[in-house]
Amino acid sequence: MTESTVSAWAGPVLGDIVVSEATIAQRVAEMGAEIAAHYAGRTPLLIGVLKGAVVFMSDLARAINGPLEMDFMAVSSYGQATSTSGIVRIIKDLDTDIAGRDVIIVEDIIDSGLTLRYLYDYLLSRHPASLEICAMVHKIGIQRAEIPARWIGVSVEPAFLVGYGLDVAGRFRQLPNIHVVNEEHL
Repeated sequence: MTESTVSAWAGPVLGDIVVSEATIAQRVAEMGAEIAAHYAGRTPLLIGVLKGAVVFMSDLARAINGPLEMDFMAVSSYGQATSTSGIVRIIKDLDTDIAGRDVIIVEDIIDSGLTLRYLYDYLLSRHPASLEICAMVHKIGIQRAEIPARWIGVSVEPAFLVGYGLDVAGRFRQLPNIHVVNEEHL
């Protein structure tokens, strides 16, 4: 997917690229290698937070040279809004018992941190052997909750972003780069 083909259907909504496809690929490979080394001899369970983490988790799983399992959760604190309501709802819970397991929450973005903090505490109450967080994007300086993320792909200045799993009203997740949104064109 080239930028010219993207701009043909995305129009003026997409602003500048803030994280390129090449940077994403490099960081995912690096994090995959770090995770494989950290869990050598063990089988971590990756828990993808739907829907945003699907693209990242797919690439991350392929970058981990070792055994792993996957499961998914769906949570909501945004709805159709562009900022969190602060109220977290679990829409789809895990199919896997995580008690005694090495668990990695895989998230597309750390924004306010409220949803991820809720999810972290919720999963911690299920007594995993270990619980870590791996996020592709961290927005600098806007967290309203402490997030103990072990692996971060990239840190960026606060902006409304789409691409590589990030969306606005379900659109633009499939883009290979991460773009700023020109909100005046939404």
